[in-house]
Amino acid sequence: MSGHSKWNNIKNKKAKGDAARSRIFTKIGREIAVAVKAGGPDPNTNSKLYDVIQKAKANNMPNDNITRSIKKASGELSTVDYVTIVYEGYGIGGSSVIVECLTDNKNRTAGDVRSAFVKYGGNLGQTNSVAFMFDHKGVVIAENTANLDDDQAFEVAIEAGADDVVLEDGMLEFTCETTSLSVVRDTVVEKGLNLVSAEMTWFPQNMVTLEGENLVRFQKMLDMLEDNDDVQNVYHNVQLPDEDEE
Repeated sequence: MSGHSKWNNIKNKKAKGDAARSRIFTKIGREIAVAVKAGGPDPNTNSKLYDVIQKAKANNMPNDNITRSIKKASGELSTVDYVTIVYEGYGIGGSSVIVECLTDNKNRTAGDVRSAFVKYGGNLGQTNSVAFMFDHKGVVIAENTANLDDDQAFEVAIEAGADDVVLEDGMLEFTCETTSLSVVRDTVVEKGLNLVSAEMTWFPQNMVTLEGENLVRFQKMLDMLEDNDDVQNVYHNVQLPDEDEE
Protein backbone atom coordinates (compact mmCIF):
# COMPACT_ATOMS: atom_id res chain seq x y z
CA MET A 1 0.00 0.00 0.00
CA SER A 2 2.69 2.41 -0.94
CA GLY A 3 2.83 4.81 -3.86
CA HIS A 4 2.32 2.05 -6.39
CA SER A 5 -0.82 1.20 -8.30
CA LYS A 6 -3.95 1.16 -6.17
CA TRP A 7 -5.45 -1.36 -8.57
CA ASN A 8 -2.61 -3.74 -7.73
CA ASN A 9 -3.40 -3.20 -4.06
CA ILE A 10 -7.04 -4.13 -4.69
CA LYS A 11 -6.00 -7.23 -6.64
CA ASN A 12 -3.68 -8.29 -3.82
CA LYS A 13 -6.45 -7.91 -1.26
CA LYS A 14 -8.92 -9.90 -3.36
CA ALA A 15 -6.41 -12.74 -3.59
CA LYS A 16 -6.05 -13.13 0.18
CA GLY A 17 -7.73 -15.83 2.27
CA ASP A 18 -11.05 -15.86 4.08
CA ALA A 19 -9.69 -14.40 7.32
CA ALA A 20 -8.13 -11.46 5.48
CA ARG A 21 -11.30 -10.87 3.45
CA SER A 22 -13.33 -10.86 6.66
CA ARG A 23 -11.11 -8.10 8.05
CA ILE A 24 -11.46 -6.12 4.83
CA PHE A 25 -15.26 -6.42 5.03
CA THR A 26 -15.15 -5.20 8.64
CA LYS A 27 -13.10 -2.17 7.64
CA ILE A 28 -15.38 -1.35 4.70
CA GLY A 29 -18.40 -1.78 6.98
CA ARG A 30 -17.02 1.00 9.16
CA GLU A 31 -16.57 3.23 6.13
CA ILE A 32 -20.19 2.56 5.18
CA ALA A 33 -21.31 3.48 8.70
CA VAL A 34 -19.42 6.78 8.59
CA ALA A 35 -20.75 7.62 5.12
CA VAL A 36 -24.36 6.83 6.08
CA LYS A 37 -24.21 8.93 9.24
CA ALA A 38 -22.72 11.82 7.29
CA GLY A 39 -25.01 11.81 4.26
CA GLY A 40 -27.84 9.31 4.66
CA PRO A 41 -28.49 5.77 3.40
CA ASP A 42 -29.23 6.55 -0.27
CA PRO A 43 -26.15 6.20 -2.51
CA ASN A 44 -27.98 8.20 -5.22
CA THR A 45 -27.82 11.30 -3.02
CA ASN A 46 -24.80 10.39 -0.90
CA SER A 47 -21.75 10.34 -3.16
CA LYS A 48 -19.42 9.18 -0.39
CA LEU A 49 -21.63 6.16 0.28
CA TYR A 50 -21.73 5.46 -3.45
CA ASP A 51 -17.93 5.44 -3.55
CA VAL A 52 -17.67 3.10 -0.57
CA ILE A 53 -20.21 0.70 -2.10
CA GLN A 54 -18.15 0.55 -5.29
CA LYS A 55 -15.08 -0.17 -3.19
CA ALA A 56 -16.97 -2.92 -1.38
CA LYS A 57 -17.98 -4.53 -4.66
CA ALA A 58 -14.41 -4.32 -5.98
CA ASN A 59 -13.31 -6.27 -2.92
CA ASN A 60 -16.00 -8.92 -3.51
CA MET A 61 -18.06 -7.93 -0.48
CA PRO A 62 -21.45 -9.68 -0.83
CA ASN A 63 -24.47 -7.48 -1.54
CA ASP A 64 -26.17 -8.82 1.59
CA ASN A 65 -23.28 -7.58 3.70
CA ILE A 66 -23.41 -4.16 2.04
CA THR A 67 -27.17 -3.85 2.57
CA ARG A 68 -26.89 -5.03 6.18
CA SER A 69 -24.17 -2.48 6.90
CA ILE A 70 -26.28 0.35 5.45
CA LYS A 71 -29.38 -0.69 7.42
CA LYS A 72 -27.37 -1.06 10.61
CA ALA A 73 -25.80 2.38 10.17
CA SER A 74 -29.14 4.06 9.45
CA GLY A 75 -31.15 2.22 12.12
CA GLU A 76 -31.98 3.23 15.65
CA LEU A 77 -29.69 0.49 16.96
CA SER A 78 -26.65 2.25 15.53
CA THR A 79 -25.01 3.81 18.58
CA VAL A 80 -21.36 3.48 17.56
CA ASP A 81 -19.66 6.64 16.34
CA TYR A 82 -16.38 6.18 14.49
CA VAL A 83 -13.84 8.97 14.32
CA THR A 84 -11.01 9.35 11.83
CA ILE A 85 -7.46 9.49 13.19
CA VAL A 86 -4.27 9.68 11.14
CA TYR A 87 -0.98 8.58 12.69
CA GLU A 88 2.46 9.33 11.27
CA GLY A 89 5.71 7.72 12.16
CA TYR A 90 9.01 6.15 11.21
CA GLY A 91 9.51 2.45 10.61
CA ILE A 92 12.83 0.68 10.84
CA GLY A 93 15.64 1.96 8.62
CA GLY A 94 14.23 5.48 8.41
CA SER A 95 11.11 4.42 6.50
CA SER A 96 8.09 6.72 6.62
CA VAL A 97 4.56 5.51 7.39
CA ILE A 98 1.07 7.03 7.46
CA VAL A 99 -1.71 5.07 9.17
CA GLU A 100 -5.37 6.01 8.63
CA CYS A 101 -7.81 4.71 11.25
CA LEU A 102 -11.54 4.65 11.98
CA THR A 103 -12.15 3.94 15.65
CA ASP A 104 -14.69 4.13 18.45
CA ASN A 105 -11.91 4.09 21.07
CA LYS A 106 -9.02 6.49 20.52
CA ASN A 107 -6.96 5.22 23.44
CA ARG A 108 -7.14 1.61 22.28
CA THR A 109 -6.19 2.51 18.72
CA ALA A 110 -3.33 4.79 19.74
CA GLY A 111 -1.91 2.06 21.97
CA ASP A 112 -2.22 -0.60 19.26
CA VAL A 113 -0.60 1.54 16.56
CA ARG A 114 2.21 2.66 18.86
CA SER A 115 2.82 -0.95 19.88
CA ALA A 116 3.19 -2.05 16.25
CA PHE A 117 5.73 0.69 15.55
CA VAL A 118 7.80 0.09 18.69
CA LYS A 119 7.75 -3.73 18.45
CA TYR A 120 9.40 -3.64 15.04
CA GLY A 121 11.94 -0.89 15.52
CA GLY A 122 9.92 2.20 14.66
CA ASN A 123 8.34 5.08 16.53
CA LEU A 124 5.32 7.34 16.21
CA GLY A 125 5.86 10.96 15.28
CA GLN A 126 3.89 14.18 15.58
CA THR A 127 1.36 15.42 13.05
CA ASN A 128 3.13 16.39 9.79
CA SER A 129 6.32 14.63 10.85
CA VAL A 130 6.29 12.54 7.65
CA ALA A 131 3.24 13.75 5.70
CA PHE A 132 5.36 16.40 3.99
CA MET A 133 7.24 13.57 2.27
CA PHE A 134 4.01 12.36 0.62
CA ASP A 135 1.59 13.88 -1.89
CA HIS A 136 -2.11 13.66 -1.00
CA LYS A 137 -3.99 12.81 -4.21
CA GLY A 138 -7.32 11.53 -5.41
CA VAL A 139 -7.38 8.23 -7.30
CA VAL A 140 -10.28 6.99 -9.42
CA ILE A 141 -10.19 3.42 -10.72
CA ALA A 142 -12.60 2.14 -13.37
CA GLU A 143 -12.98 -0.85 -15.64
CA ASN A 144 -12.24 0.03 -19.26
CA THR A 145 -15.74 -1.01 -20.34
CA ALA A 146 -15.63 1.53 -23.19
CA ASN A 147 -12.48 -0.13 -24.61
CA LEU A 148 -10.54 3.12 -24.66
CA ASP A 149 -7.00 3.11 -26.01
CA ASP A 150 -4.21 5.13 -24.37
CA ASP A 151 -4.94 8.29 -26.36
CA GLN A 152 -8.68 8.13 -25.66
CA ALA A 153 -8.03 7.51 -21.98
CA PHE A 154 -5.77 10.55 -21.88
CA GLU A 155 -8.52 12.65 -23.51
CA VAL A 156 -10.95 11.57 -20.80
CA ALA A 157 -8.37 12.46 -18.16
CA ILE A 158 -7.95 15.95 -19.62
CA GLU A 159 -11.72 16.47 -19.84
CA ALA A 160 -12.16 15.33 -16.25
CA GLY A 161 -9.35 17.50 -14.93
CA ALA A 162 -7.16 14.56 -13.88
CA ASP A 163 -3.39 14.90 -13.70
CA ASP A 164 -2.63 11.49 -15.17
CA VAL A 165 -4.15 8.17 -16.23
CA VAL A 166 -2.69 4.67 -16.51
CA LEU A 167 -4.30 1.91 -18.58
CA GLU A 168 -3.35 -1.56 -17.33
CA ASP A 169 -5.03 -4.99 -17.17
CA GLY A 170 -8.24 -3.58 -18.58
CA MET A 171 -8.40 -0.99 -15.80
CA LEU A 172 -8.04 2.79 -15.89
CA GLU A 173 -6.43 4.55 -12.94
CA PHE A 174 -6.87 8.34 -12.87
CA THR A 175 -4.82 10.50 -10.51
CA CYS A 176 -6.02 13.99 -9.60
CA GLU A 177 -5.94 16.71 -6.99
CA THR A 178 -8.06 15.93 -3.95
CA THR A 179 -10.42 18.79 -4.80
CA SER A 180 -11.09 17.26 -8.23
CA LEU A 181 -11.94 13.74 -7.05
CA SER A 182 -15.73 14.04 -7.35
CA VAL A 183 -15.51 15.68 -10.79
CA VAL A 184 -13.19 12.99 -12.13
CA ARG A 185 -15.38 10.26 -10.68
CA ASP A 186 -18.54 11.73 -12.23
CA THR A 187 -16.85 12.14 -15.62
CA VAL A 188 -15.65 8.54 -15.56
CA VAL A 189 -19.20 7.32 -14.87
CA GLU A 190 -20.65 9.58 -17.58
CA LYS A 191 -18.24 8.03 -20.09
CA GLY A 192 -19.77 4.61 -19.44
CA LEU A 193 -16.84 3.26 -17.45
CA ASN A 194 -17.62 0.93 -14.55
CA LEU A 195 -16.40 2.68 -11.38
CA VAL A 196 -14.32 0.50 -9.05
CA SER A 197 -13.18 3.03 -6.45
CA ALA A 198 -12.68 6.74 -5.81
CA GLU A 199 -10.49 7.58 -2.83
CA MET A 200 -7.87 9.88 -1.40
CA THR A 201 -4.38 8.36 -1.32
CA TRP A 202 -0.93 9.25 -0.02
CA PHE A 203 1.86 8.89 -2.61
CA PRO A 204 5.47 8.88 -1.35
CA GLN A 205 7.68 11.38 -3.12
CA ASN A 206 10.74 9.13 -2.84
CA MET A 207 11.04 5.39 -2.24
CA VAL A 208 13.53 3.71 0.09
CA THR A 209 14.91 0.16 0.00
CA LEU A 210 15.23 -2.10 3.03
CA GLU A 211 17.15 -5.36 3.04
CA GLY A 212 17.54 -8.46 5.18
CA GLU A 213 16.21 -8.33 8.73
CA ASN A 214 15.11 -4.71 8.35
CA LEU A 215 12.81 -5.65 5.48
CA VAL A 216 11.41 -8.64 7.41
CA ARG A 217 10.67 -6.49 10.46
CA PHE A 218 9.07 -3.77 8.37
CA GLN A 219 6.76 -6.26 6.65
CA LYS A 220 5.81 -7.74 10.03
CA MET A 221 4.92 -4.24 11.24
CA LEU A 222 2.72 -3.73 8.18
CA ASP A 223 0.98 -7.05 8.82
CA MET A 224 0.37 -6.15 12.46
CA LEU A 225 -1.11 -2.80 11.51
CA GLU A 226 -3.28 -4.11 8.67
CA ASP A 227 -4.60 -6.96 10.84
CA ASN A 228 -6.03 -4.34 13.21
CA ASP A 229 -9.73 -3.65 12.56
CA ASP A 230 -9.26 0.01 13.51
CA VAL A 231 -6.68 0.53 10.75
CA GLN A 232 -8.21 1.40 7.38
CA ASN A 233 -5.13 2.17 5.28
CA VAL A 234 -1.37 2.06 5.65
CA TYR A 235 0.84 4.08 3.32
CA HIS A 236 4.64 3.97 3.25
CA ASN A 237 7.68 4.71 1.12
CA VAL A 238 9.33 1.27 1.16
CA GLN A 239 9.92 -0.62 -2.07
CA LEU A 240 8.59 -4.09 -1.26
CA PRO A 241 9.84 -7.13 -3.19
CA ASP A 242 6.47 -7.98 -4.77
CA GLU A 243 6.20 -4.39 -6.03
CA ASP A 244 9.39 -4.89 -8.03
CA GLU A 245 7.55 -7.51 -10.04
CA GLU A 246 4.47 -5.39 -10.77
